[in-house]
Amino acid sequence: MQLAQRLNSVTEPQTIKMAKLSRELKAKGINIIDLSLGEPDFKTPEHIINAAIKAMNDGYTKYAPVVGYPELLEAICTKLKRDNNLDYATNQIMVSTGAKQSLFNAIMTIVDPGDEVIIPTPFWVTYSTQVQLAGGVIKYLECTIDNDFKLTPAQLEEAITPKTKLFIYSSPCNPTGSFYSREELAGLAEVFKRHPQVFIISDEIYEYINYTGQHESIAQFEELKDRVILINGMAKGFAMTGWRLGYMAAPREIIQGCERLQGQVTSAANSITQRASITALLSDLAPTYKMVEAFRQRRDYVIAALKKMPGIKINMPEGAFYAFPDISSFYGKQYGDSVIANADDMSMFLLNEAHVATVCGSAFGDNHCIRISFATSMTNLMEAMERIAAALKTLHESH
Repeated sequence: MQLAQRLNSVTEPQTIKMAKLSRELKAKGINIIDLSLGEPDFKTPEHIINAAIKAMNDGYTKYAPVVGYPELLEAICTKLKRDNNLDYATNQIMVSTGAKQSLFNAIMTIVDPGDEVIIPTPFWVTYSTQVQLAGGVIKYLECTIDNDFKLTPAQLEEAITPKTKLFIYSSPCNPTGSFYSREELAGLAEVFKRHPQVFIISDEIYEYINYTGQHESIAQFEELKDRVILINGMAKGFAMTGWRLGYMAAPREIIQGCERLQGQVTSAANSITQRASITALLSDLAPTYKMVEAFRQRRDYVIAALKKMPGIKINMPEGAFYAFPDISSFYGKQYGDSVIANADDMSMFLLNEAHVATVCGSAFGDNHCIRISFATSMTNLMEAMERIAAALKTLHESH
């Protein structure tokens, strides 16, 4: 059977693969602690659920406008002004079936075959695949744990060429939890000002899962705003992963392009989710802050536990709910008839020997690290850290 060539660039995300392997082992009766998926373990707040029920009872069960209900677009504008001091008109906003579709819309609208796209590593797994589907040429810029996995202005300046069309990054970052301060973004902004042909996709889906107190967006720099595509959504900050709603704030021309594209793919996002999202965005954020406080306690515990493990190198994530430890000191270590040669091997070792599911760093463009999600209970995390420490100890003792 001859399928389309473009499928060659589409592989199953490692995050989903590890979750699948975990379920298979659990089905065999093995007690697996799953630290692979990036999903809040909290229930969607009650007032948002009630808003969805009311929406159904009020008849919001028909097709919505492709870009989103006008009231939702207004709510997003209100949120952007309230939380980020960003001024957008409703015709610069569009909602989609998750932030992943918002990203896809933006990339397919901007990138032509042969266009160069800069992605700092580590990066969220989907960026590269979507760029490849658009025919773009990816230039990866390596950011290491020694610089808190953050890009420097000098690296950016050196990487941009006349062919560069797009730059994609996230802050707070999945998988590292790193967060760009206003000063750091200002440094990058100075470089972008010198290269007006470069669009910037700023993935801010983890905005609320932030331990610094203040989120910063590169869209705040007025000189860049007409080429920044801000991506956000409801999944992480409101524990609404399954509701599937993302949104984009961007120049009007990009919104129009994305609307044409989405109109032929999915049409509008779920009507009931849209109505519930209006309530979520305009209501008291107390449930979100309560959730973030729980994540902060878990982060502090996990990072402290990892720091005690010989051979582990770890930074302090300032956002999201991931730890991204460097485990490369274990490469070459043997267990049974196998050798740990890379991050993939380490993830499989921890799954099979410690019964803890993680994600290999190579999925995110960094083969020195593994991703550990702390979006699970403290009970699970305490048991998982004990298991990981015990398993790594056996590697340390091997020759």
